[in-house]
Amino acid sequence: DWPALTLIQLHKDTQNELPHITWCTTGPLAFLPLHAAGIYDAPEPKSIYDLVVSSYTPTLTTLLDSGRKEIETEAEIVPKTLIVSQFQTPGQKPLPGTIKEAEAIQRLLPVARTVHLPGSAATVAGVLDALSTTRWAHFACHGVQDARDPLASAFLLHDGALSLRTLMRAMLPGAELAVLSACQSATGDAALAEESVHLAAGMLAAGFRAVVGTMWAIGDADAPVVAEAFYAALLEDGRRGGRLRAAYALHKAVGQLREKVGTENFISWV
Repeated sequence: DWPALTLIQLHKDTQNELPHITWCTTGPLAFLPLHAAGIYDAPEPKSIYDLVVSSYTPTLTTLLDSGRKEIETEAEIVPKTLIVSQFQTPGQKPLPGTIKEAEAIQRLLPVARTVHLPGSAATVAGVLDALSTTRWAHFACHGVQDARDPLASAFLLHDGALSLRTLMRAMLPGAELAVLSACQSATGDAALAEESVHLAAGMLAAGFRAVVGTMWAIGDADAPVVAEAFYAALLEDGRRGGRLRAAYALHKAVGQLREKVGTENFISWV
């Protein structure tokens, strides 16, 4: 008997595409990848991924606030974007895939619209300063979840940790999209199952309208595949009615990774 609630918000932009579901879960359900649930051992396997585009919201308030934050003016197709890439963070294992990841994004976005902070340039102060002047942010680095102090969960940068506590104190009025290509960026704490305390929720609390995060560790070779496909789809789809179609872009990107690694390799694509 799990004390858990799932709220489903369903909408569909056009008649010719998959509907979009937003899941709001509590309790143990918050740790399950509902977007990948399915019957995989049937003669004709079917999963939720094949039927709908999924998103998650940590709280109902966050969902309502996101709807009220629609940009009133004509949105730029390619907003100013921060790219943080950490190939060799002091004290951590190397992440060579972050180099390919940053290069892939830079090939897609105009150079004049990007702020790239690689390696030693990605300091805590430098990243916070750049976040205040950009609308999209991409983090390709290590991330950690602190079970003892969830607000200490952080992105590991060149000179230290950019914590959830610090992010939630930041004022980011122009923030729109954050892509957290770091391990455990959307992993909660089992001891606080009724509370959404993770990096992705912190970015929402800091003012971002949409956040892409990871439910567990992400493969270094998988991240560049998802990043390139995600931004390509995002730029191709643009916006509809002022709404950034991040969920549909991520759905397409995960689909490309799933085709590459095989549906049975759940740890990679789920």
